Amino acid sequence: MRTAVGVVLAAAALGVAACGGEEDEAGAGDAVTVELAEQNGSGQSGTATLMARGGTTRVVLELENGTSEPQPAHIHPGSCADLDPQPAHGLADVVDGSSETRVRAPLSELTAGGFAINVHESAARVQNYVACGNLGGKLGASEPDDDAGYGY
Repeated sequence: MRTAVGVVLAAAALGVAACGGEEDEAGAGDAVTVELAEQNGSGQSGTATLMARGGTTRVVLELENGTSEPQPAHIHPGSCADLDPQPAHGLADVVDGSSETRVRAPLSELTAGGFAINVHESAARVQNYVACGNLGGKLGASEPDDDAGYGY
C-alpha cells in the first residue's frame, strides 16, 4: 500500500511539473516594471511591465489619464532624453490607458540598456510624446527631458 501511495504522489508531482506552460518558461524574477514619466505636460504617466516569455517578451503598458483615441507606442533605441526616431519594435496602440503586445525579442536584450519605451499623443500627432521610460541601466527610473519629443 505504501508503494502505491508513493507512486501516486510521484505521478502527481510529475503531472504538475509537466503542466508548466508559458508562465513557467520565464521563471521567477523574469519581469521588470519601468516607470513611464509624463512628457510635454501631457498629464499621462504610468508603467510598462515587461515579462519574459521564452525568446519573446510580453509588454503591458498602463497609463493614467489615457484617452479613447489610439496612442501609438514603440520601443526605440536610445533614451528618453536622446531618442532615435526609428522604432526598434512597435507596440500595440494604447487605448483607454492600456496596451498589451508580444515583442519578438528576449527580455534580456530589451533591458540590457540602450532602449526606451515611448508613447505618442496620437497617430495624427505622432511628433508629440506624452510618456517615456528608459529600459536598462537604472530600471524603474526615468528622467526624460520635458522638452524632448518634438523632433520625430
